[in-house]
Amino acid sequence: MAQQDTLSLPRDSAYAVKLAPKEIVFFNILPKRSKKIREKHPDKTFWKQRNAIGLDVSEVAFVNWNAGGSNSISGLLNVELKRVYERANIRWNNELIARYGIVKQKEQIIQKTDDNFEINSTIGYRGDTLSNWFYSAKLNFQTQFSNGYNYPDVSNEISTLMSPAYIFVGIGSEYGGNLEFLNLYASPLTVKSTIVGDQDLANAGSFGVTPAIRDEEGNVIQKGENTRTEVGILLTSEFNTKLFDNIGLSNKLKFYTDYLNNFGNIDVNWELNLNFRVNNYVLAKIGSHLKYDDDIKAKQENADGEQVEVGPKVQWKQQLGIGVIVEL
Repeated sequence: MAQQDTLSLPRDSAYAVKLAPKEIVFFNILPKRSKKIREKHPDKTFWKQRNAIGLDVSEVAFVNWNAGGSNSISGLLNVELKRVYERANIRWNNELIARYGIVKQKEQIIQKTDDNFEINSTIGYRGDTLSNWFYSAKLNFQTQFSNGYNYPDVSNEISTLMSPAYIFVGIGSEYGGNLEFLNLYASPLTVKSTIVGDQDLANAGSFGVTPAIRDEEGNVIQKGENTRTEVGILLTSEFNTKLFDNIGLSNKLKFYTDYLNNFGNIDVNWELNLNFRVNNYVLAKIGSHLKYDDDIKAKQENADGEQVEVGPKVQWKQQLGIGVIVEL
């Protein structure tokens, strides 16, 4: 008796089999789709993002208060947007920071307490995925939204939109094994451009640009320059940590020195913040911001009542506030 052939039929189909001498014919009826093909997988993304909006408001009111005082209300709006692209050996880190604060006291005009608009973008490449060091190119742009004054004098602005504006463009090396914890950047070649778009401020030589040339009567013969370009070394660091479960510390530090003009005179920008989180929406913050820029000359009034330059000085700002923060 001849041995019968053994057939292995596909499991994913229903078949009708017709046997004939020396012939086997298959009729494929209603083929089923593989379960794996039917499954829908979400598209993988290499982007990480963070959107945070915060508002701090404080108010003080007095009624027959024998110790005296002035009614006031103040507000500070913070916006922080981050986009980070990471894939294999490439990382592209982008950040937008905006702050604007005002205060209104009784019988006084509204005054500005904070004003900053900043964009940071760093793209890096590393030789292998085990390394935390990236060959990087960095761009930083910073300016403000509205006019700044030496209050209570509001007749002459001392700064305004794009006056100044700072642009840093450089190449270097970045360490960032964990961007949320520690980031270090060192650039031996960074171009710093200072822009003063307001011509009156440019004529006055504000923020280090070349001032206007005037005749003996003070008339402008040649306008002041609107830009100043420097080439130097840039070092930055950012450190974030939790001191306790609801207390965080944030530290940002930037150093810059120019090769050609007064090499060794270092510009410093240092922000230190303590964040006290009450819950997911309420946050209290103590902040310190210290700056020193050799190109920004301070002015003070002399014996004749005239404003004269006295050279660069350390600038310092302290903030204390409580408000709401929403992360989207």
